[in-house]
Amino acid sequence: MPLSIAIIGSGPAGFYTADALMRACPECEINFIERLPSPYGLIRGGVAPDHQTTKKVAKKYERTALMEHVDYYGNVELNRDVSLQEFSELYDAVVLAVGAPNDKKMTIPGSDKYGVVGSAAFVGWYNGHPDFRDLDPGLNIDTAAVIGNGNVAMDVARVLLRSPEGLAKSDVPDHVAARISASPIKDVYMYGRRGPVEAKFTNVELREIKNLNHTVPMVRAEQLPDDLGAAFGNLDSRDRRLRERNLKSLREYAAFTGEEKPKRLHFEFYASPVEILGGERVEGLRLEKTRVVDGRAEGTGETFDLACGLVVAAIGYRSDPIEGAPYDEARGIIPNKEGRVSEGLYAVGWIKRGPSGVISSNRPDGEIVAGFIHDDFPNGGGNKPGRAGLEKLLKERDVRWVSFADWQKLEAMELENAEGPAPRKKFVTIEEMLNALDG
Repeated sequence: MPLSIAIIGSGPAGFYTADALMRACPECEINFIERLPSPYGLIRGGVAPDHQTTKKVAKKYERTALMEHVDYYGNVELNRDVSLQEFSELYDAVVLAVGAPNDKKMTIPGSDKYGVVGSAAFVGWYNGHPDFRDLDPGLNIDTAAVIGNGNVAMDVARVLLRSPEGLAKSDVPDHVAARISASPIKDVYMYGRRGPVEAKFTNVELREIKNLNHTVPMVRAEQLPDDLGAAFGNLDSRDRRLRERNLKSLREYAAFTGEEKPKRLHFEFYASPVEILGGERVEGLRLEKTRVVDGRAEGTGETFDLACGLVVAAIGYRSDPIEGAPYDEARGIIPNKEGRVSEGLYAVGWIKRGPSGVISSNRPDGEIVAGFIHDDFPNGGGNKPGRAGLEKLLKERDVRWVSFADWQKLEAMELENAEGPAPRKKFVTIEEMLNALDG
């Protein structure tokens, strides 16, 4: 019998694993299990809606999904519809590729106030993710703070400051675009605990800010070093070049006065949040000035306040524990050895190694686990029912699954419903998707 494999999750890690498996064992049967009707994970729900070029990788994933021995089961949730134990009884191998969907929580005083939002929730909201359709971030404000200085923080700041014309060219849902366009927001402050040399954003993202219609980037010249300095003497040539590019861009931005355009994105360094100020809702943010010692940020004891009405914390993500699988609470991952969890159970992507890297960083995980599965089952599959057993179980439990052909119908509707320069008009709830399919 052919080897039967269930991949739980249909984001980049899952698709890279499926692609590697089809090369390692071309006759194996692969079934994607996805809790949403829509596939592609962070490509659909995490990549910024104004970065449509990045989203084009979904076309490559589509080719994998359309392969002869690959099937897709959307709207099927692990441990709600089918338990992990049952998947292990149905399939020879089970690969967990569920990512890290939750925000790492801020724990400073006041972080439970209205107007404090994690970046996973905020990004999900402006990307039309069903989990965050009803998020109310409170945008009737003139100033916002974003904690973090990686690319996600940059995405949040940029989307908040996008002009209506810029939003119209993205796939931001209508209700989100209306809220952002109606917001009186003028200033967004982006805070990093360490300095500009240690900032995690890429130069492509940094340069993009200068081209926004209504926004000027602002940098305080006194926070910029003259050069990378001796502390970064051990950088390889590529890393040094990337950091020097960032410094060059930031020096250019330090020349702006803030009067060039009506909105401003302030890049702030050497500051760490210590308290959210206000009553029931955010009225300000208190931060402690920091200094970098041996590559680590340490507080100086000196604080300052920013008056603001929104705080978005882009400080990282965490995975959920999965019933039936081990869990490392401290690291927020499933304990594994290079992707092996236990006999017949594997992990890839952020649930395996934590939230790090870019989209293509998930490719090696898939290659490694595909190699393990190939080696662990030298004689092919056993007598497990695979797809036939799954469909029988789903029918018995009256679970309405969404096939990949169903998804293609939904996508065609999204493309057809697009207005103006928008690439698509997303369905933003599961109910909408299922109603559209069922007429």
